[in-house]
Amino acid sequence: MEQAVQRIRFDFFPELPVVVEAQAAPMSSDAGMIVIRQFDDQIGFTERFIACLNDPRDAKLVDHLVGQMVRQRIYGILGGYEDCNDHDTLRDDPVFKLIGGRAPNDKPLASQPTLSRFENQVDIPSLFRLHEFFLDDFIRSFDRPPTSITLDIDAFDDACHGDQQLALFHAFYEQYQYLPLVISCAETKQILWVCLRPGNMHSAKGADDDLREVVTRLRQAWPDVVIRIRGDAGFGVPWMYEVCEAATGACIDYTFGLSVNPVLQRAAEPVLQRAVETFAQTKQPSRCFDQFFYRADTWKNPRRVIVKAECNQLGTNLRFIVTDHAGAGLCPGGAYDEYAERGESENRNKELKTELCADRLSCHRFVANYFRLMLHAAALNLLVRLRRVVADPPTLCEAGGPTAEGVPVADPGLPVAALKGDERRRYHRYRRQRDPLGEGHIATWRTLLIKVAGEVIQSVRRILIRIPAHWPHLNWFNHVCQMIDRLRRNRSAQVAN
Repeated sequence: MEQAVQRIRFDFFPELPVVVEAQAAPMSSDAGMIVIRQFDDQIGFTERFIACLNDPRDAKLVDHLVGQMVRQRIYGILGGYEDCNDHDTLRDDPVFKLIGGRAPNDKPLASQPTLSRFENQVDIPSLFRLHEFFLDDFIRSFDRPPTSITLDIDAFDDACHGDQQLALFHAFYEQYQYLPLVISCAETKQILWVCLRPGNMHSAKGADDDLREVVTRLRQAWPDVVIRIRGDAGFGVPWMYEVCEAATGACIDYTFGLSVNPVLQRAAEPVLQRAVETFAQTKQPSRCFDQFFYRADTWKNPRRVIVKAECNQLGTNLRFIVTDHAGAGLCPGGAYDEYAERGESENRNKELKTELCADRLSCHRFVANYFRLMLHAAALNLLVRLRRVVADPPTLCEAGGPTAEGVPVADPGLPVAALKGDERRRYHRYRRQRDPLGEGHIATWRTLLIKVAGEVIQSVRRILIRIPAHWPHLNWFNHVCQMIDRLRRNRSAQVAN
């Protein structure tokens, strides 16, 4: 007996009834994911991630390979399916089968229980190798050794709502949580280091050892690179200064936020008074800077401190940083503004925690949650590397010139990073319109590329994926495909030479 197809009728259209019919056609709502899979194959990203993992299972009894499960999880995170439970339905999706390494007509991918067992079998040696993977992938992402890099170190709270190991109470956040540590590169936006820590730790606890490991590995690859370290006041502690100063001869400098205290407030009174007087005279918000040497009781030696004093309609504000940055004494305002740019690193935490849902660390075992955090960080880095390939930022042109050739500014010879005020806002507004994928977070990529319906047809000769010709974002799909193909041709040319 033939089963009737379920139909749902709607009557909001007066001329004809609207009928919705469910069909068992090989369709997917994430057809754009194949572009990311193609890029991944070009750079060997998940392949090298997979090579870091031990697989203690008997190969004769294995139905789901480690590589397939890793790709399920990483691509699922990018697609908005951050939980293992999501794969109970995704395992039959023809596109996810394809990007996971199986033909659309093949058996389903791994289910939630299988994925959970996989995450819980990951051992500590595998985690050490994954740390090496993140550093090696960062180094590989450069065509030539950089002259300088800026590393931002930060932590974020990761609330826990179950019985996870080492999910401890933190009085500042007033919750049971983990406290992951992230080291990212300001220039490339990549994460070099991510580690999971118990929830009640000081922000900088163990960060000196992690930073030492990162710097040592980068120095092995690039002996002459200048490394700049930045962190907020949570990392402005003696052991962080000392690990940076121990490598002073290797072209490393640091800038950390510094918590205010009565001694610093007294030292900042002259510059604060100057800011107040300037505001009283001009009726415009004022900023004044000063610098002096300061030694706390726990410090081995005096260090340079820069103070920023602000005054506006809302009152006064003091901020302090401690730095050994060359030239900070000559231009304290510039040194402080460079430190303030570390706020961009918090966007990595936002992408990782909020958009890619790295707070879904719900396994009981601490090591399994550590591995989950690395899966989310790997998904972010894959997106970051693809953003760099497809980026098409607008150029600058002389004010009064045709905007079609670039963004009009007073001095088109300046680098984009040097733009200020209205010119800076105009540039970034224009870039969001012209190059939304170049700096777009994952929500933008899902809207413009990933989330598109596709019909997957497997035949003897090929696998055909049909996407709508009227898809409004088809031009962005074509653009990304062209950039990935250009990358392939460039790499082939390099190998040939």
